[in-house]
Amino acid sequence: MNSAASHLASLLKRPSSTLNSVSSSLQQWRGIRVRVKNGNLEQALSFMQRKMTSSGIERMIKREETHHIKNSEKRVLARKALHRRLQSQDLGRKLKSILIKKVRGL
Repeated sequence: MNSAASHLASLLKRPSSTLNSVSSSLQQWRGIRVRVKNGNLEQALSFMQRKMTSSGIERMIKREETHHIKNSEKRVLARKALHRRLQSQDLGRKLKSILIKKVRGL
């Protein structure tokens, strides 16, 4: 606890330019920031939605939901994940065999 307090005190003793860089890095860590230009809230919301889907935050939020999942849903999700994994492995094997044939000149 004392080390955290001393670290905080050292941050407060630094010049304001250092504090600004620390606070900006903390703000970047918190999530996505979107500017509203000319009071156009609709455009800012659509831009934020695109940023969230592209950065994966949306998937992370859905994964972190803490509601109860029925056992039947768990089985379905597990089966789908297994199917995706098997398809990916199958595709990897096919690509590997194609590349080996190309390298060998067959």
